[in-house]
Amino acid sequence: MSKRAHGSDSRDRRCRSRVGESIARTFATHGCNVALFARSGDYIEDLAENLPDPGDGLAVPTDLRDVAAIESGFETVRDAYGGVDILVNHASAAAWKGLTDISLEEFERAWEVNGRGAFVCSREAVDDMRTTGGGTIIFTGATSAVRSLGGTIGFTAAKFAARGMAMDIAQEFGPDGIHVAHVVLDGQIDTPDRRARNEDRDDETLLDPDAIADTYWHLVEQDDRSTQPFEVQITNGPQNTEFM
Repeated sequence: MSKRAHGSDSRDRRCRSRVGESIARTFATHGCNVALFARSGDYIEDLAENLPDPGDGLAVPTDLRDVAAIESGFETVRDAYGGVDILVNHASAAAWKGLTDISLEEFERAWEVNGRGAFVCSREAVDDMRTTGGGTIIFTGATSAVRSLGGTIGFTAAKFAARGMAMDIAQEFGPDGIHVAHVVLDGQIDTPDRRARNEDRDDETLLDPDAIADTYWHLVEQDDRSTQPFEVQITNGPQNTEFM
């Protein structure tokens, strides 16, 4: 079956993990037409042009804080590929501050991207999926979606909200053949920047973006409703989870 995947990633290129790129490449390898939403137009345009066969790529520069821009972006995707049948809500925004230090603007920005942005993307995708008979929605979560580190109230509140939305969408639209999953990335991602800062760090203490992307694809392949997982927690293997 031809898959039309949409992925959102609004993070600044300087701190973007490789996970979003790995997801796009993995899905394209499996034949998906991949639409990429992000503020960083140059980055996603380059990625879209270089996705592996047999998939195809489409860059849709979008600020996930802008509701009208998201809705317009989905129309662009539909014009190019038809309705969306896979959605990966991967966008993230964080302010690493506690209750008395964070500004209202910083708190709301985390919510606008992690919460409201994912809500609008999911609503658009569900409309398509109900028309075509089903699909898959995956939310990228974090350790802070299930337990707080303390001092990261904006990020924690927004990630808890996204996890709750994922649960609610799963309950409401599961009977319509829409599989919703929440993936908790409970550890630090292996990136060139992190390697440069910690040259002696063991491989097993970092999460491999390509392995994470394979897990996302396995979730897409779970067509049997009797065994569809909702939540998957990816950890550092032999290492303690980050915030436990």
